[in-house]
Amino acid sequence: MSAYELAVKEEKAKWPEGRPFTPHDEAFKKLLQTFFAEFIELFFPELDKLLDHRHTRFLMQELLVDIVGEEKRTLDLLLETRYLELDAYILIHIEPQSYRENDFHERMFIYFSRLFERHRKEYKLIIPIAVFTADEVREEKNTLEMSTPQQPILRFEFMKVEMRKQPWRQFIDSGNPVAAALLAKMGYTKGEKREIRLAYLRMILRLQGKLDDARMALIMSVADQYFNADPEEDKRLLEELKEQYPEEGESLMELMPAWSRLGYEKGLEKGLEKGIEQGIEKTALNMLREGIEASLVAKVTGLSAEQVAKLKKTSKLYKTN
Repeated sequence: MSAYELAVKEEKAKWPEGRPFTPHDEAFKKLLQTFFAEFIELFFPELDKLLDHRHTRFLMQELLVDIVGEEKRTLDLLLETRYLELDAYILIHIEPQSYRENDFHERMFIYFSRLFERHRKEYKLIIPIAVFTADEVREEKNTLEMSTPQQPILRFEFMKVEMRKQPWRQFIDSGNPVAAALLAKMGYTKGEKREIRLAYLRMILRLQGKLDDARMALIMSVADQYFNADPEEDKRLLEELKEQYPEEGESLMELMPAWSRLGYEKGLEKGLEKGIEQGIEKTALNMLREGIEASLVAKVTGLSAEQVAKLKKTSKLYKTN
């Protein structure tokens, strides 16, 4: 069973009974692993100004245990990056949440506590972020407080994005690939469904040529989980776009064949795996360029020793004997 299948199995085990299962959290993780900088820029622009993304590195998966709740959980989205104001490395933990969970804020505190316990000497700051992608619109609690009448004891607060509260029209001109992938999870009415799909296709059109096939596959695969798109309707929308933008007609007509090639009709997993695989390989190559031993590269990235050896051999930066 692949790592993707294991992650989906874990998510499915926690999925509320009676609701159709879609592996949203796993898809979202892969999106953020590839477009982390774009995600922060889109939803947390003030934080983005304080980060040096050149030093961003995803860390090995960490197993955290809730002793009281007798629950074990692997954190997939844990990374280190450089924080400019502190001139030091910090940890960022991102937790996608696609279903309702009343004690989620408590779970975030437990994760934070475990990370602080393990890494407080290495990192001066730990930033927890939750991304809520459930269809229900509600105020998600992001604080945990304890106090006596005389004395505050604890106040924990994590950063959050509630996708259904995001006004989609504010994002359609951003040129941000994360905005395109998540547009259908933002707030819109049934009457705006066709309009938002048309706006999404315009975004995809603008991204063509700026991103490689693997990243386009990832964006479109994630987006189509949320859109539940109809290929025939998309063809009609593309014809409409061609009429509106005749100078781009050739590119528009090439878009639908690319849809099939990039994984639109071939399923989500292939596109997702292809997109994130390229990101992991890029990280591995960067580590090799820095002179890091191949065994450590394999351990950190999760690639096999054979995959790392192949990257090292085929890279133009390394000569074979």
